[in-house]
Amino acid sequence: MTLLAIILALALEQIHPLGNRNRVLLVFTRYANYLERHLNAGRNRHGVLAWCLAVLPLAGLVWLIHGVLYKVTPVLALIWDVAVLYLTMGFRHFSSALTEISLALAENRVVDARLALARWSGQPTSELEINEISRLTIEQGVIDSYRHVFGTMFWFAVLPGPAGAVMYRMSNMLYQKWGGREEILGEAFGRFARRFHEAIDWLPVRLTSASFAVMGDFEDAVFCWRSQAIAWGHYAYGILLASAAGILLASAAGAIGVKLGDPLRQDYTVKYRPELGVGDEADPDYLRRAVGLVWRSVVLWLAVILLLTLVQWLSLS
Repeated sequence: MTLLAIILALALEQIHPLGNRNRVLLVFTRYANYLERHLNAGRNRHGVLAWCLAVLPLAGLVWLIHGVLYKVTPVLALIWDVAVLYLTMGFRHFSSALTEISLALAENRVVDARLALARWSGQPTSELEINEISRLTIEQGVIDSYRHVFGTMFWFAVLPGPAGAVMYRMSNMLYQKWGGREEILGEAFGRFARRFHEAIDWLPVRLTSASFAVMGDFEDAVFCWRSQAIAWGHYAYGILLASAAGILLASAAGAIGVKLGDPLRQDYTVKYRPELGVGDEADPDYLRRAVGLVWRSVVLWLAVILLLTLVQWLSLS
């Protein structure tokens, strides 16, 4: 049922993508803000309490509903799982933005591409040239594909019912809100959010990077992962830990044979970033290759889940 729920959720999102209209996540964001206003007294234990109040009741509730529905009929439980995945996953969240930028660059609408990238990434883009837009777009796409698809998919498959998907997405959101400030400013309130998310990201980040290597140029992906990921250091996206971002970006760059990282012209200065990947400079053609790599990796994950499901059925028969 896990495999079928993922396939149906992906198909539903292709037909009717949520995009930025996900009101459920917006309500959770307001709830997290409420908890922070009332519980943030600058201590780590307050952050632990706020995190538990934000995540555990919701994850427990969706698991309980799954269990009740499963006792009635597995079909209702499947529908519930698909609904939860539909709200927590988001393949089209990154693929639509990437397609919009790719189309704008193909039609030589550089200004439109800059604006689309700025809306998506939240970074200044007014000074970026075409190769810089392409680099930043691929990077944002790789990071978003992990947190919206692979990370959520992994924990959905590991934990019972849809509780894992809810736990991962809520944890990622709390890391962005609280943990990122702890990492940069040392705020104790967000320490637990950062450390917990670092722990649950450790294995799926590496499995995702391994999938990129298998479905792309294996040797270059492994080489970049081993030799370049650590250099990413503090050049992290606020939505993912620095070490995790470095591993994902280095392996993806090696897998599709493109150079990522490198300096960017932003805020009227040149921002230094380490080089990631080997091969050619990024251009609009590599945007399609990046989407293809993600799709192939998703299919690989589905195949692995299918095999594990078959092994489980055979062991019970």
